[in-house]
Amino acid sequence: MAELRSFFSHHEDLTQVILYAGVITSLWFAEMMASIDGIKNKWKHTAVNASFIFTALPIQLLLTTFVVLISSWVTAHHWGLINFIPYHYNPWVYYITLFILMDLCEYTYHVTMHKVEPLWKFHLVHHSDLKVDVSTTTREHPCETCVRTCFLMLWVFICGPAIGVLILRQTFQSFSNIIAHTEFRFSERVNKVVSLVFITPNLHHVHHHYQLPYTDCNYGDVLSIWDRLFGTYGKLSREETVFGIDTHMDENLNGSFIGAVKIPFQKFERKQPEKDIY
Repeated sequence: MAELRSFFSHHEDLTQVILYAGVITSLWFAEMMASIDGIKNKWKHTAVNASFIFTALPIQLLLTTFVVLISSWVTAHHWGLINFIPYHYNPWVYYITLFILMDLCEYTYHVTMHKVEPLWKFHLVHHSDLKVDVSTTTREHPCETCVRTCFLMLWVFICGPAIGVLILRQTFQSFSNIIAHTEFRFSERVNKVVSLVFITPNLHHVHHHYQLPYTDCNYGDVLSIWDRLFGTYGKLSREETVFGIDTHMDENLNGSFIGAVKIPFQKFERKQPEKDIY
């Protein structure tokens, strides 16, 4: 047992991968047991989304090297916004402040991906999934993987987090994203309490509704406070929620890996909001 603990303590990345894989797999089987679409359709849908892992991993691993280098530099040179925060030498102040700052940065990134047209063309691949489940977490165009990690480099340079903060942040972020994309929703009573602070499946499903303005709400990554603060918070019942994106509802196009990868390079027109919800 001691050897096992020692192994995992010296292989944090592997430990996280095993934990995430375990959570995703468990939720996937739970979804399959509760699904009315059948095992065949579930496997087909998952196979398409899981294919994006093979394009994301090489890019992620390569660019994460630069994220680590930047983190080491800002820490060594006491660079970043964290150094202007009173009592930032206190570990609690340091970790909590940086977690909140990095979450705000991720909110900003997400809004940017929606509002800047060239970036939206890549991000809409994630939104083009006509059935949101835990496998949707992995559905990310390789170009967006590159853009997202480059933005992370910028956030690290601006905020100045140490490696320990990034590991903690990545752990919370990954689990939050997995839970947010699961088919299962919280009860209204539980969601009302949890969503005061955190993004829940109930909130994130609204973000995956196929029409504006719902697509432009609930941008939060881990915390929901930014949506409430900046006026991008929205509600929609399960019955009213339709997954996908109204410019790309053709399953023959977005229901295959190659078709989804080609989406950003095809012409399309953005739809106007159906009504104002804010």
